[in-house]
Amino acid sequence: MGCSKWRAALNFGLLKVQSRLSFFLTMILVFTYLFYSLNGYSDSLPRPVFDHRSQNGLVLQDAHSVELFGAYSASPVREQLPKSASPSSNISIANSFGSKKFPQAIIIGVKKGGTRALLEFLRIHPDVRAVGAEPHFFDRFYDKGLEWYRNLMPRTLEGQITMEKTPSYFITKEAPRRVLSMSRHTKLIVVVRDPVTRAVSDYTQTLSKSPGLPSFQNLAFRNVSTGLIDTSWSAVRIGLYAKHLENWLRYFPLSHFLFVSGERLVTDPAGEMGRVQDFLGLKRVVSDKHFYFNQTKGFPCLKKPEGSSRPRCLGKSKGRPHPQIPSEVLLRLRDFYRPFNLKFYQMTGHNFGWN
Repeated sequence: MGCSKWRAALNFGLLKVQSRLSFFLTMILVFTYLFYSLNGYSDSLPRPVFDHRSQNGLVLQDAHSVELFGAYSASPVREQLPKSASPSSNISIANSFGSKKFPQAIIIGVKKGGTRALLEFLRIHPDVRAVGAEPHFFDRFYDKGLEWYRNLMPRTLEGQITMEKTPSYFITKEAPRRVLSMSRHTKLIVVVRDPVTRAVSDYTQTLSKSPGLPSFQNLAFRNVSTGLIDTSWSAVRIGLYAKHLENWLRYFPLSHFLFVSGERLVTDPAGEMGRVQDFLGLKRVVSDKHFYFNQTKGFPCLKKPEGSSRPRCLGKSKGRPHPQIPSEVLLRLRDFYRPFNLKFYQMTGHNFGWN
């Protein structure tokens, strides 16, 4: 009798232990299920993205709602991908922030004509995205390939246009054919300036980097006494606009070109920018309200953007005082350029008034 009671107590104890073990195992399974369910839900939520536009640190934003910054921002977003990233490995970023495209318009010339000013004025427009540095793809780095070139471009959204400027394209023999191989629809902008003034400006820039440079007249003339102009000197050769344009017209019709007056870009920047915006098919956003004339520099600057402490002017290298050139040297150069200028007026249908 005592043995049976002992056995009954033992069985009852085992049942209680089994019941508690079952309860604890059940609770572990329930908590495990809840943990993974909640974790999967959090992964499905929109993740924040880093906006690299902030100057005071990183700004977290929802990928579906990007705030616009700056009165004169060239684009809603300015993201920077890691160097190791490639377009194929950033499909989601491309979908959210636009895609890299070949430029639909290129400022192809001319050096010291006002190309940097034009590009900076254009970058005010919200529908223009442009490369800051000159890519020099079609004259120096063509062997790197078109994909390399496209990867240099900023990302654009629907309705925005991509641009770049490299003034040496205009005088590069191979450039027109190479641009055509990229796209026959490319719009081409040429900023031109009185070739004599342009040559002096070119010389001034070189002189600032090489103070031991010979005098302007010694470089401009093969023989000073006979007055024979040295067209091999780049400062003179660039000003033969008609000759360079002939090369481009072998590949592109005249309707693909816009010739911007470098002089008018200084005296009437809003008027000239109106022509440029029309040519690019853009709404006229850049206007008089964006400019003021800087008396010290001698050319227009952009008015102070909202949130900025000072106006935006071109760098110290722009607006340098020119050295004194003998008047007879300038007169000889004007006589030399006159027939080329007249031919250029005829080719473009525009009299720039340089004579």
